[in-house]
Amino acid sequence: MSAQAEFDKIAVGEVINGRSFTVTTETIQDFGDASLDYNPLHFDPDWMQKNDFGGTQFGTVIMHGMQNFSLITRTLTDWLVPRGGYHRRLETRWIKPVKLGDTIMPEATISRKNLTDGGNWAQFDVVVKNQDGEPVATGQALAEFRDTIPG
Repeated sequence: MSAQAEFDKIAVGEVINGRSFTVTTETIQDFGDASLDYNPLHFDPDWMQKNDFGGTQFGTVIMHGMQNFSLITRTLTDWLVPRGGYHRRLETRWIKPVKLGDTIMPEATISRKNLTDGGNWAQFDVVVKNQDGEPVATGQALAEFRDTIPG
């Protein structure tokens, strides 16, 4: 099916649920290794109990905020690519720290469809929630639907 046909099928208000993700020492280590971000707020519980970060006392290590970004990207890409869509932009805000043992779930809701001379675009409202249903990150994303890979 063409990207145009797939774009025509999507509806404003449609919700895309991502995969749940549980934060462990290993997932924090893996992300630190991949990103080269070894800030002690992600790795040193003693440092986190004795220090503050931006005037905030977390009390324990926290997940890299950019990992929220990665989970949203995976959610969008998993849904878009089979439909001829390409993730083109993402802006997020961190609302609440994610700690060891938290399970988070990304979600994207189609908030708008735009037809332009250059292509078909879908806008998404995105949110990552913890196991208590509390938002830990929010934002917006933009995707383009076309039959060829954008350059």
